[in-house]
Amino acid sequence: MTQDVQTSRRSGGRAARQALRSAPLAENIRPVRPGMTGGRYKPLTEAEVQRIHHAALDALEQIGLSQAPQSGIDYMVAAGAILGDDGRLRFPRALVEDMLAKAARGITLHGRDPRHDMKLEGQRVYYGTAGAAVHLVDFESRTYRDSTVQDLFDAARIVDRLDNVHFFQRCMVARDIPDNFEMDLNTIYACCAGTTKHVGTSFSEPGFVQPMFEFIHALAGGEDKWRARPFISNSNCFVVPPMKFATESCETMETCIRNGMPVLLLSAGQAGATAPAPIAGAIVQAVAECLAGVVYVNSISPGYPAIFGTWPFVSDLRTGAMSGGSGEQALLTAGCAQMHAFYGLPGGAAAGIADAKLPDMQAGWEQMNSNVLAGLSGLNMVYEAVGMHASLLGFSLESLILGDDMLGQAQRCVRGIEVTEDTLSLEVMRQVCIGGPGHYLGSDQTLSLMQTEYIYPALGDRTSPKEWAEIGKPDLVAKAIARKHEILASPVPAMFDSAHDADLRARFPIRLKKH
Repeated sequence: MTQDVQTSRRSGGRAARQALRSAPLAENIRPVRPGMTGGRYKPLTEAEVQRIHHAALDALEQIGLSQAPQSGIDYMVAAGAILGDDGRLRFPRALVEDMLAKAARGITLHGRDPRHDMKLEGQRVYYGTAGAAVHLVDFESRTYRDSTVQDLFDAARIVDRLDNVHFFQRCMVARDIPDNFEMDLNTIYACCAGTTKHVGTSFSEPGFVQPMFEFIHALAGGEDKWRARPFISNSNCFVVPPMKFATESCETMETCIRNGMPVLLLSAGQAGATAPAPIAGAIVQAVAECLAGVVYVNSISPGYPAIFGTWPFVSDLRTGAMSGGSGEQALLTAGCAQMHAFYGLPGGAAAGIADAKLPDMQAGWEQMNSNVLAGLSGLNMVYEAVGMHASLLGFSLESLILGDDMLGQAQRCVRGIEVTEDTLSLEVMRQVCIGGPGHYLGSDQTLSLMQTEYIYPALGDRTSPKEWAEIGKPDLVAKAIARKHEILASPVPAMFDSAHDADLRARFPIRLKKH
C-alpha cells in the first residue's frame, strides 16, 4: 500500500468521524446535559458532617443572630425562636429540626422557555453565572472599564447560546444607570430580554421590590402567568456575617415570598475576616446562618422554594484579600455541597472564580479546579462558574465563551464512568485481538460511542503542532473574540416580540437601546 493511499484513508476516516461528531444529538444521549448527578466526591467523612451539623446547631442555640427586622422577629418567635435581652434571636434545636422537616425539596427553577427548567433535587448539578462585577474586562484593549446595561444584555445573549451554562444570574452592575430603581428594573429587563434561561437578580432597596413586581408581571404577561412559572429568583444576602441578619435584605426577602419569587438564602462570609479562618469553621458559620434562613422562610410560608446558599469565600491571609481561585475555595465549596446533601435541601455555592485579571493560564486552573470539585460534590447550583475575574471585580465575555468548553469537560467528570457488561468490552476485545485488525479505530463500538461517551471542545485546540501551523496557528482567545462578535451580530431569540416590547417601553423606564 502506498503512502498516498494510507494518508488518504486516514484523512477520509478523520473527516467521517468529524462529520459524525457534528451531527446534532437528542438531549437524552448527549455526553453531558443539564442536571446530571454528582456527589461521588466527599471531602468530609460522615462523622465530620455530623460534627459540623451539631456545631451549627450549638451556634444557633447559644449565639444566635442579631438585627432581624421586627416582622422577622415576629415570624420566628411565633415559630419558637427565643428573643434574648441582648436582642439576639436564638434557635432551639427542636425548632431547627421542625423547620428542616417543612423545608421545600425537589424545587423547580423555571426558565421563560420550559426547555431550560431546572429540577433541584438530590445532587443534580447546574452551572451558571452570578456576581456583581463593577467592571467589564475588555480583552481586546486589555483594560477594565465600568460595566453597563448593554454589557449585561450581551452577557445574557451569549449565555442563551451556550449549552453548558444552564442559568443566568446577574453578573455585572449596570453602572451607567445612576438611579437605583431604574438600575434594578433595567437589570431584570436586560437579563430576560437576552436569555430564556432562568434569571437571578437582586434589589437595591426593600421599597423597590413591590413596585418591581408590576414590571415582572408585565414581562410574564400577567400575575397569574408569573405565579404559575416564576422565571426569576432573588439572590438575597439575608445575613451580614458573622451571625447578623441584614435587616433590609430580610425585608426584601419577605416581599419576594409574598409575591411568589424563589429565594437564594445567601451567606457570604470571608474566612479569616467575617468567618472563622479554618475551612471547617467557615462551613459551620455558613451552615448556621443558612439554617436560620430556613427557619425564617418556613415560619412565613412552610415549604416555600428557597436555596440553601452557603457561600463562604477564602481570604489570602497574607493580605486579607479575597482568593476565590484558590484550592481552599474549591474545598470550601465542596464541603458546603456535602452539607446540602446531608440536609437534603436544594443548595448553591460559588465556584469558578478567577483571581487572574485576564482569561489566561492562571484563570484556567483557578476556574477548572473549583468547578470540577463543585460538580463532583453534587452541588445543585454552581454560581459564578464562568466569566468572573479579579476576585469578582471584573467580568469577561471572552472568558464566558471559553468557559462553556471548560464546563463541558467539568460535566464529563461529573457524569463519571459507566461500568456495564457492554462498557467492560470483553467481547469487543475478543473480536479485535483474535483474528481482528488489532485496533479499535473502526469498531462499531468506537463509532457508536464517539458522540455519546466523549465530549469535544468547540474552541479548544487538539491539533498536532504540524496541523496547528498549517491552519495558521489559531489563538484560543482570538477564537473566543470571533465567537463573541458572531453571537452579538446575530438576532436575539429571547427578545420580547415587538408589540410586547413596545408596551414595556411605554410603561416603564427601559434604558437599553432597542434591538
